[in-house]
Amino acid sequence: MTIVIHAKSYDVCLMTTLIKNIRYFPVKGLAGIDLPCVQLTAGQALPQDRRFALALGSTPIDQAEGEWMAKTFFLMLARNEKLATLETAYDQESEILTVSRKGRQVSRGKLTDTIGRAMIEEFFDAYMGDEARGRPKVIEGTPERPMSDIDSAVVSLINLASVRDIERITGKPVNPNRFRGNIMFEGETPWIEHDWIDQDIQIGDVRLNIFKRTRRCAATEVNPETAARDMPLLKALKMGFEHTDCGVYARVEIGGLVSEGDIIIPPNPWTTPEVL
Repeated sequence: MTIVIHAKSYDVCLMTTLIKNIRYFPVKGLAGIDLPCVQLTAGQALPQDRRFALALGSTPIDQAEGEWMAKTFFLMLARNEKLATLETAYDQESEILTVSRKGRQVSRGKLTDTIGRAMIEEFFDAYMGDEARGRPKVIEGTPERPMSDIDSAVVSLINLASVRDIERITGKPVNPNRFRGNIMFEGETPWIEHDWIDQDIQIGDVRLNIFKRTRRCAATEVNPETAARDMPLLKALKMGFEHTDCGVYARVEIGGLVSEGDIIIPPNPWTTPEVL
């Protein structure tokens, strides 16, 4: 009896795909916060990820409460690059958001408290000016239906090898934080994540179903460090790869703890050996 292992499949098995960074965004459009680890729950996004959003003053309040709405109804980086000049800190226990600019605190409030929300709304009303289209309103989602760009509880993944391949086209460094992903991983092959669509990946006991490529918008053109709209990434993606995607969306099928340095086991890392 001879056992044959296909070389191509075996090489894939030997590749190591590691999680490099975990990040969540408590308020849609504002800065993200890094985590060393996170407890994922089936059917939910990262805890507190996109839990809140800042609805434009022109957004109908009866629509904004308890119902998913397109990002155009909210303050967002694709249109409001001024948001990138702000730093944020969020305490999950107290639910207090602290907003700073150039290291100086400019607003602070508990996002689940009427007075706290009013303080945050007042600041963004003054700071964003006409861009806010009236006084913004803090809107809250749910773990099953956060204030994401799509009507689903998702985890977004970014392959850093793919980002480096984009740099090959732009000829300039590309900060991966432009893509506002939850999990950034170090893959050995650029764009391998596109081959995972409609399949599961494993991270320890956690299982994620990859179901959709992430189509990018003008938010990626905003430098997260300077707030300048300084890189035509959509044009670069289209020119270099004939698409405007970077990253993938996943749903949590089986929850558990995910940490920096964890290995991602891709779909079908090896084939069943043939018995001859």
